[in-house]
Amino acid sequence: MTAALGEVEDALRPGVQSLSFHALRWLGRAEALRQQLAKRPPPPEADALLCVALACMTPTLVAARTPLPPQGADFSGGGPSENSDLGTPKTPLYTAYTLVDQTVEAAKRSEATRHQASFINGCLRRFLRERDALEALTEKNPQAVWNHPQWWIDQVRKNHPAHWQAILQANNTQASLILRINERKTTQARYLQQLAAINIEASPVGNHGLILAVARPVNALPGFAEGHFSVQDAAAQLAAPLLLEGLPATGKGNVRLRILDACAAPGGKTAHLLELADCEVTALDIDARRCERIAENLQRLGLQADIVVGDAGQPDAWWNGRLYDAILLDAPCTASGIVRRHPDVRWLRRPSDITQLAGIQAHLLKTLWPLLKSGGHLLYCTCSVFRAEGDNQLQTFLARHTDALLMPSPGHLLPQSGAKATVFPDNLKSEHDGFYYALLEKRNA
Repeated sequence: MTAALGEVEDALRPGVQSLSFHALRWLGRAEALRQQLAKRPPPPEADALLCVALACMTPTLVAARTPLPPQGADFSGGGPSENSDLGTPKTPLYTAYTLVDQTVEAAKRSEATRHQASFINGCLRRFLRERDALEALTEKNPQAVWNHPQWWIDQVRKNHPAHWQAILQANNTQASLILRINERKTTQARYLQQLAAINIEASPVGNHGLILAVARPVNALPGFAEGHFSVQDAAAQLAAPLLLEGLPATGKGNVRLRILDACAAPGGKTAHLLELADCEVTALDIDARRCERIAENLQRLGLQADIVVGDAGQPDAWWNGRLYDAILLDAPCTASGIVRRHPDVRWLRRPSDITQLAGIQAHLLKTLWPLLKSGGHLLYCTCSVFRAEGDNQLQTFLARHTDALLMPSPGHLLPQSGAKATVFPDNLKSEHDGFYYALLEKRNA
């Protein structure tokens, strides 16, 4: 969806993004309702429009009285940041009949749906007449109740039997906009004061983060152009401090750490490493265009790294033979921990993706481990809640590498779950994505 939204013109993107996020969060319910209304699905374009409308018939968007103006409709200060969610509103936007009217009007304006306008109108009006009965028929359908594919529900329940419902519920909520302060330009306390001075409510999270009470276009916030902050979830902000802590030197004095950030794009963790330590960072990514994003982000922040286009799984093509003090491996994964910010992920993934990606992760761990100095640290992380990409992966690696010592690590961090472990800052506040972290130290075999 990120790529699709990138094709939408700037003035329309906030509204399209808000509508898209909402529809995808309620797609399981919407599809179940559509099956009740039309046993045979209409053509794909009409089916999509009908499901969007049915998703919008949920209580968060439908009011029985006069419609209110869209919350945050003025985006004159600039567009939203990538993956920010300016939208599922707390206040209903439309009456049900307004929504029906606008959906039918949209159908009439598109060649692909024009001939289905009457069908869509009939389905939606029937839904309004029989709403309670139709919704009751979907209550026994887990995909409608949890708005996730059945296999995903089963996998989360198997991996986290005590927390599976909380994880699925969290996935359907709006993620907060969280900033990471660039400590080379300002401080957490100082930036909080700046925001308060212009009546923007925010609160600290972790040692370097701020949670905005209401999301807003980031390029309209003070200090954006000057590189005073980046957008980064609180869970992702743990990576750089975890990797750096306990190393023989942290870049002070004459010693500069050599760090590899494998799979580095778009560069958030690379930047955080450079903000916290005087170090030499190689930012590696297989995608040349995404490497350009790394360069752009570092330039805005006033930071420098050695950006390399290359495959982390084939170091012979890019590695100069010098061992690294530390390696950050944010491995490709299912992204099952960041569904709040990417609600399309659950509908795009297939069960076979877990095994395929776990194989890639195992290969990257095995391939990058020899590039690390004795006494060095490797931080393995994924934005996944599936154990095949976390605990199971690490236990297999440790069984095969006697020179790897697992250091105190967060392990599986569930979306919006409370942070109990001592490695977390005291004020992490239960507001973060799902992640997995394992810190490894290289010892003599």
